[in-house]
Amino acid sequence: MSVVTRFAPSPTGYLHIGGARTALFNWLFARRMGGKYLLRIEDTDRARSTPEAIAAIIDGLSWLDLQHDGDITYQFARADRHREAAEAMIARGTAFRCYVTPKELEVRRAKGEAARAELQKASERGASDAERLAIYLRAADNLEAFRSPYRDGGRPPSPDAPFTVRLRAPDDGDVLNADLIQGEVRIKARDIDDLVLLRADGNPTYMLSVVVDDHDMGVTHVIRGDDHLTNAARQIPIFQAMGWTPPKFAHVPLIYGEDGKKLSKRHGAQAVHEWRDMGYLPEAMNAYLMRLGWSPGHDDILTKEEAVSQFEIGQIGKAPSRLDFKKLDSVNAHFISRADDARLSRLAEQHIALRDGAPLSMESSAALARAMPVLKTRAKTVPELAEQARFLLAKRPLVLDDKAKSLMKDEFRQRLRRLRDALEKAPAWDHIALSETLKAFATGEGVGLGQIGPGLRAALTGGAPSPDLGQTLELLGREEALARIADQV
Repeated sequence: MSVVTRFAPSPTGYLHIGGARTALFNWLFARRMGGKYLLRIEDTDRARSTPEAIAAIIDGLSWLDLQHDGDITYQFARADRHREAAEAMIARGTAFRCYVTPKELEVRRAKGEAARAELQKASERGASDAERLAIYLRAADNLEAFRSPYRDGGRPPSPDAPFTVRLRAPDDGDVLNADLIQGEVRIKARDIDDLVLLRADGNPTYMLSVVVDDHDMGVTHVIRGDDHLTNAARQIPIFQAMGWTPPKFAHVPLIYGEDGKKLSKRHGAQAVHEWRDMGYLPEAMNAYLMRLGWSPGHDDILTKEEAVSQFEIGQIGKAPSRLDFKKLDSVNAHFISRADDARLSRLAEQHIALRDGAPLSMESSAALARAMPVLKTRAKTVPELAEQARFLLAKRPLVLDDKAKSLMKDEFRQRLRRLRDALEKAPAWDHIALSETLKAFATGEGVGLGQIGPGLRAALTGGAPSPDLGQTLELLGREEALARIADQV
């Protein structure tokens, strides 16, 4: 069997990180099995689906480099095919036209709620089993799954009566979902409604559209969040009603916040583009997200390409995963330290231009590029990378922060003047030679480097973060470094 997976987001918002992980798992499994990974946009909710959300989803997947196979399927455009399938089920006797009115359904719902409330009160007052059974039996038709009076071919109340098309739900046995993650999930067939397949206006419902699209696209494995677990029990009978073999289901536990609660706005960034804007690299997001729930049995940080040969659905756990921002930062730092220097320079420049409201000059851009091999070993995110470069791009005379100013006492300024003379005579302007020059100077002054370093760093950076002093001097260059020291003496 050739494996086909699909990612099927609803474009009512941006690409959530939970959705991104679902897409990643589908991509990994398809690549692992040598199959196809498809993309379907479930845009049947016309009131909430927007072109902007569709573009954002596609952009997010592109940023993560989760490239789908073939063309994108847009569900709304296939409505005629969905209606055709509903008519085919009517012909097979597995679906029917239902003339129950919305008012009748509302009355049934209200009676069911009243009966449930009566049962709850009976339990609270300690009513006997017999009393509670009597309450249940009086309202059983309103408490159990809906069975339409038209399911066996009842005549319409009038020739032009409006109708929906419903599934003739199975009456006996269980609906079995041999879930690849959750294990065997059984639901009594009698607990499933005669589901609406076509609404009274002729529009297909989500349940019908998903089933028809999965079948027509040849989907063999449905990997999605476990908030869809109950949907599987409703969709399997629709597959069976058409005489189709259902795909294998794998329902992935959701991602929770660090506090163990479902992700919401209080947890901060949720959409993929927000993580990108905070300076995380796509390869780091993939590496981190794939380990939220999946374990290959070791702690190595893997790219998605490296993970393909190791990915197994059975290694995905049943428990929800928790976001760990420190771990994400660590993974991102790992990939930043290994990323291409030119790429990082470009990303840092973009951030600096947004932060400062102006692009870098050619001279500053070149200085940033030269410094990148050193700077990238010290940053966890792109904004941190840009901050690490602040000392390098600052213009003379530097504006010292309060802590830096406090170090510039008269006695130290005199020592700083002598240090400048020593540095000016340094035999080579590289961090190794410069570090040796600093040590020799401290020895000659009869002090430790700790009495020289902080003040020298203040003169060179104004208080901004920077690498060790030898590297800071080298990155600034002889002329700039000596000029900055001269400004303070």
